[in-house]
Amino acid sequence: MTIRYVESSKLPTSWGMFEMHGFEEVETGKEHVVLTMGDFDTEEPLLARIHSECLTGDALFSLRCDCGAQLQHAMHRIAMEGRGAIFYLRQEGRGIGLLNKIRAYHLQDRGADTVEANEQLGFGADMRDYSILTSMIEHLGIHSIRLMTNNPRKVKALQDLGIEVSERLPHQSGRNPHNAKYLSTKKGKLGHLFENGDEESGEAG
Repeated sequence: MTIRYVESSKLPTSWGMFEMHGFEEVETGKEHVVLTMGDFDTEEPLLARIHSECLTGDALFSLRCDCGAQLQHAMHRIAMEGRGAIFYLRQEGRGIGLLNKIRAYHLQDRGADTVEANEQLGFGADMRDYSILTSMIEHLGIHSIRLMTNNPRKVKALQDLGIEVSERLPHQSGRNPHNAKYLSTKKGKLGHLFENGDEESGEAG
């Protein structure tokens, strides 16, 4: 997949000043961004989060997942460290798209878990494609990352692409009564890892 760099700009946030870098998939026109803070083109491993877009959690404050909480927690951790990157990928609903995610939510309302709902719609449990990251990381000059995630499959996917993941850092936040079944399913069916038995994960994973 061919991806091209478009432009960069400053992005002031509640956690400090980030730099926002825009990228576009040439074949599809789909747009992605990377938020960076501090020096990132050094040999030292960079604190990073690979975050898949979740309109419902990131922007509409849904409690069905903890994506919004995870995104904010990542921004906070990077600000505290003074350097890092968030790769914000437009892969809503683990790659099935917003409207299909709403369809999946409807099936979950009727008793299906998150994996069953995707499968009933004819999708795999996780349809995301991380291959676009290779060109983005190369453009930014990032050599190695310390990845904030609870998802070991994400770590393996990046390593299979030749991206050096020097460390996996647990990234837990936002557990609530509305997403308890969802998080339990991610642990039992998708292999997410939780510290001290705490089943905290997020749709972005």
